Amino acid sequence: MDNANTSNAASDDASGAAHNLVEALAIAGRSAQRVLAGLSSDARAKALINAARHLRDDADAILAANAKDLEAARSNGLSSALLDRLTLDKARLEGVAAGVEAVAGLPDPVGDVIDASERPNGLKLSRVRVPIGTIGIIYESRPNVTADAAALCVRAGNAALLRGGSEAVHSNRAILTSLTAGLVEGGVPAEAVQLIPTQDRAAVGAMLNAAGLIDMIVPRGGKSLVARVQADARVPVLAHLDGICHTYIHAGADAGMARTIALNAKMRRTGICGAMETLLIDAQFDGGSDIVADLIKAGCELRGDARAQALDPKIVPADAGDWDTEYLDAIMSVAIVDGLDDALAHIARHSSAHTDAIVTQDDAVAEQFFARVDSAIVMHNASSQFADGGEFGLGAEIGIATGRLHARGPVALEGLTTYKWLVRGTGQARP
Repeated sequence: MDNANTSNAASDDASGAAHNLVEALAIAGRSAQRVLAGLSSDARAKALINAARHLRDDADAILAANAKDLEAARSNGLSSALLDRLTLDKARLEGVAAGVEAVAGLPDPVGDVIDASERPNGLKLSRVRVPIGTIGIIYESRPNVTADAAALCVRAGNAALLRGGSEAVHSNRAILTSLTAGLVEGGVPAEAVQLIPTQDRAAVGAMLNAAGLIDMIVPRGGKSLVARVQADARVPVLAHLDGICHTYIHAGADAGMARTIALNAKMRRTGICGAMETLLIDAQFDGGSDIVADLIKAGCELRGDARAQALDPKIVPADAGDWDTEYLDAIMSVAIVDGLDDALAHIARHSSAHTDAIVTQDDAVAEQFFARVDSAIVMHNASSQFADGGEFGLGAEIGIATGRLHARGPVALEGLTTYKWLVRGTGQARP
């Protein structure tokens, strides 16, 4: 057998093994989901509280596992942005545990009556929220997603099949071990939340083709991951695209507010999807040089058009690709625009439909911005870093959906449900 045939045979073997693995896990998850869906809302909430307690009790083991991942990541030359996403410390781990508790305390959407009506023939109809079923989550370097996804799925009565990135393999396994211990204490089957035990890329392909076994796929990661999932999936996808987020400083902005919001929107945390990547400054706004000076002083590299460069000699020229780049780092693009229409045109060309914001004291202009920007989240006089399910009062989020179907913006409990029709009759037969 030549090398090509050997390689093809090995690939086929890997694909077959991955398919068998995912099939077995999904079948077990579907069985566990039926048990989970039969538990009361209070029981699911108490199981999550147990899980949060285990996360705190096992903090040393989880942080030790995370240290292994960080050591490997540094050796492999991961960027500072990815290292920030990967890093856990005591404060962040406490935030993860608190997030699980917050989800436990949220109103349970399962069983909610969306609407009800009665037909002229006496049939009573209602639409009631129910779990989606088994949800596959494919994500990259953030280990907190393991806990967030598990908590949201369990609270809404769904089984979760998780495939984390290789960068966080030890952290993900340690977190899941703690979560599972708490969930099982609360009567939730261990198979309700499972982590794919291999980093072989064939496992991702097997998940994408598991129609009938997995009910929905949620990708959380970079553009290449999301593009692959959308191109290859035979399972419905809840897409989370990159966060090319804009902040437009309108001529009617308060100068002090604009400086505060712009600096926070970029530099609070540069590696999150809600970080501002492009700053648009109205040509009639007088304080643009102060805003760019604040950003440069904070350590941000600015890439701008010719008019933006005139604000500060440290601004380097932007190329065509900069306007469509999610930097996830202390780098951003800056452009000068001629009024609202020019800003809207720039956003329409380059936004990823994640989060776009305007800073202005003119409420009429803000309402036009709200009406004409077609993004999942549109903000007025607020930092784009608030683009987060927790900040929206949703608890943890499974992602920020930038599409138009099923769910949009931060996806939490309600976005992890579908509905069924209940029809109550008194003996009616259709003529």
